[in-house]
Amino acid sequence: MPALDTNVLGRYVVQDDKVQLASAKRLIRKCVSAGQTLFVPVTVTLEFEWVLRASFGYAKDEVMQALSSLFSAAELTFESERALEVALQLYRKGSADFADCLHIALVAQAGELPMWTFDKRAANVSGAESLGRCPS
Repeated sequence: MPALDTNVLGRYVVQDDKVQLASAKRLIRKCVSAGQTLFVPVTVTLEFEWVLRASFGYAKDEVMQALSSLFSAAELTFESERALEVALQLYRKGSADFADCLHIALVAQAGELPMWTFDKRAANVSGAESLGRCPS
């Protein structure tokens, strides 16, 4: 199964470069016509979320909408899809960033809770525990 890098997924969603968008669409159409789905590694999904926020100024609700749309796309298969869906739910409900929510969801999927953290916002997510301040 062919896989997508962050930049291809980004061009397909953001549509900021006509030439690269056309190439991404051709690739997706070609794979779908051949009966193939496109694989998206969990690391690409994590980087994609960051790119939407950092490079394109997407707000949290726009990021959630973009990710939700991709997760429901029949032509895409996501690594650790269940953990990504859980991470999106955690992200929607709380103040922790998507990366921390994904870390916690993957830890929970592995059955290795809790996830210890110094991050106060992440510590408020179910499955995480605050380690507090580091002793001097």
